[in-house]
Amino acid sequence: MTLTATTDTTATGSDVRVADFWFDPVCPWAWMTSRWMGELEQVRDVTVRWHVMSLAVLNEGRDLPEKYRELMDKAWGPVRVVTAARVEHGDEVVKPLYDAIGTRLHPGGRDDYDAVLTEALAEVGLPASLADAARSDAYDEQLRASHAEGIGRVGEDVGTPVVAFGDTAFFGPVVTPAPKGEAAGRLWDGCVLVASTPGFFELKRTRTQGPVFD
Repeated sequence: MTLTATTDTTATGSDVRVADFWFDPVCPWAWMTSRWMGELEQVRDVTVRWHVMSLAVLNEGRDLPEKYRELMDKAWGPVRVVTAARVEHGDEVVKPLYDAIGTRLHPGGRDDYDAVLTEALAEVGLPASLADAARSDAYDEQLRASHAEGIGRVGEDVGTPVVAFGDTAFFGPVVTPAPKGEAAGRLWDGCVLVASTPGFFELKRTRTQGPVFD
């Protein structure tokens, strides 16, 4: 994982009671980290605030392999719908909608994004018309602003997820399966300690397995 000390305007000093989490709904590794954050709230005095960022935005203008470019083109849909839901119905709908979308895409293994978005909106009681945002740039200004806020804390050479607390932010952690119970708390304690160390930037090793959805 890559950790970068940055300036945070949503909390002050070393306050770790609020964690801001930026995700792209289509990223399986962000999904794994989000499951960890949910566990974290149960074992530490931490409240998570949920925000979108976009792999499609991050990769604009880059020379990508054809298959990954196709995925990035497709990735606009879910993040646009989550953004539209937040703008029209408030921050409180972001996490439930992310859960509904992500459960279908990741452990569910679904790849029909249109069906997934329609089902997810229905599950959380949001208007079906929000699915139209998947193919519209009507909410892209808000999407790009949220993305810029998150990526601005860690730099362009990382991806999703981004976690921020106090005056510190980091990419990751990339972890599978998602730690549960006190193990989730210990991982948080370690991330806070390492990420808060002045001058610390990076800790990484090669992944040897894909996401484990348990």
